[in-house]
Amino acid sequence: MADSLKRNDPCHCGSGKKYKNCCLEKDESRLSSKLGVVGLVLVVIFGIWLLAGNFSSDDGAQNCPAGTTWSVSHQHCH
Repeated sequence: MADSLKRNDPCHCGSGKKYKNCCLEKDESRLSSKLGVVGLVLVVIFGIWLLAGNFSSDDGAQNCPAGTTWSVSHQHCH
């Protein structure tokens, strides 16, 4: 389908009807469905990214000064 197709142009399917009375709604619903799927995929990817940050293997380690280490049980540097 060409980008320059207007509402009152003949429909691209060849029915002889105006585009607005034939395939306009179907074409718009396809576009919104595709955008919905893309949005859902982005939300899922973002959620996985957030979960991965919460379950990282650093055990809550903080930036401790040189010569000290993070104590998981005490939650501070030693």
